[in-house]
Amino acid sequence: MASLSMADMMSRTTPMAEPAKKKNWIKAAVPKERRGVFKEKAKEAGMSTSAYAKKEENAPGALGKESRLAENLMGMSHKRKKKSPLYDHPMKKD
Repeated sequence: MASLSMADMMSRTTPMAEPAKKKNWIKAAVPKERRGVFKEKAKEAGMSTSAYAKKEENAPGALGKESRLAENLMGMSHKRKKKSPLYDHPMKKD
């Protein structure tokens, strides 16, 4: 077997590319001065945030946009990763 040169060894041990940085687009979607405003509107209406978002989903203008964004963001928080089927036992109950 042929021995590797120093350049070949270095090319095999260094990463090829920088790892991708996580982008926190949710914070960019809602400016600091507008955070919590939709929740306050729902509280004034005497409803929960999700109920108010559902009610105002088809409203025109900024309120409709806020409610659709709120519904999307609330839906994102409840999604869970599926467990790998490799480690599941057929008799195990969750």
